[in-house]
Amino acid sequence: MVQAAYIHIPFCVHICHYCDFNKVFIKGQPVDDYLKALQVEMERTIQQSNDNELKTVFVGGGTPTSLSQEQLKTLLTTIRNTLPIRQDAEITFEANPGDLTEDKLMVLREGGVNRLSLGVQSFDEQLLKKIGRTHHAEDVYRTVENAKKSGFQNISIDLMYGLPGQTLESFVHSLQETFRLNIQHVSSYSLIVEPKTVFYNLMRKGKLHLPSEDDDAKMYETLLQLTKQNGFHQYEISNFAKRGFESKHNLTYWNNEEYYGFGAGAHSYVDGVRKSNIGPVNHYIQQIKDGKLPILEETTLTLTEKMEEEMFLGLRKTEGVSIENFQEKFKQNPLQLFSEQLKSLKNKGLIDISSGNIKLTKKGMFLGNEVFQAFIGVI
Repeated sequence: MVQAAYIHIPFCVHICHYCDFNKVFIKGQPVDDYLKALQVEMERTIQQSNDNELKTVFVGGGTPTSLSQEQLKTLLTTIRNTLPIRQDAEITFEANPGDLTEDKLMVLREGGVNRLSLGVQSFDEQLLKKIGRTHHAEDVYRTVENAKKSGFQNISIDLMYGLPGQTLESFVHSLQETFRLNIQHVSSYSLIVEPKTVFYNLMRKGKLHLPSEDDDAKMYETLLQLTKQNGFHQYEISNFAKRGFESKHNLTYWNNEEYYGFGAGAHSYVDGVRKSNIGPVNHYIQQIKDGKLPILEETTLTLTEKMEEEMFLGLRKTEGVSIENFQEKFKQNPLQLFSEQLKSLKNKGLIDISSGNIKLTKKGMFLGNEVFQAFIGVI
């Protein structure tokens, strides 16, 4: 049963050096045509599906707030009129602090958005320039203040660590500034250098100087300590929230539940089938004009693949994988199904099995990829 929808807005005013998401410079792009195509894709998809109410909608990018006020109004009207959304649904908008004006904030609030996810990444001005961000620390303070004045009571901030030239002191400063803002949620990820990014090209030329693995681990250790000290509980490897403010949308992914994906390059998981949409904006629009859904590829998961995903997605959560829920969902006991893998991981001190759950230890949090890899292609 689908209860979540992701909507992709691929436009950006500026491209960050680390970003590998589907995105294009907004200047000269057919934004209005894209929004019309997006509406048609939603309508066609919903017509083919069961009438389930959505408990969460997430608008990401790209930079959704790079749209004009009128375009934002159009998008939000489309979402409200097209998707079957529960009255108490969590509706999240990603935003950059530098382009989220007071007027745009009011458009979002009036359009039903009740959660903001701000791509801050750092409060270090030099580091912001180095990673290709165009906002300043002052923009963050002002944006959060204006968001609160506009009525937002659920604000999340993204921070990055393991960035080129970043020190532990710089990361601690960013965390402290985040806590001062009295927000409800923090997501913090270590940099992964992806192909087709500015950083990847620099790395190939030997010009990208990153913190050592030890320094990266110290930053993560500090993240765990300071978030806890400041009233945030860790509910996923990289996500921390005040009680009751966990991201319902992201929990959809980690709980291995189904979701719609709308827009160029978006991904969906419906009826056991994973689909990815065409990425290039003009190709996406043309596919819609041709009367088709913009699907690039689709994969029907086998039972084995579903069970493997249940394990490595669920283990991202601090509560881990419920043995009872796994058995109810797949009619098999994970302790028997993955007995060898679980024994090996437990012997290494990477997982713990207690209170009916399989979950990562603190050591496992640091070596999550090793744990996840253990469940791929093993049965």
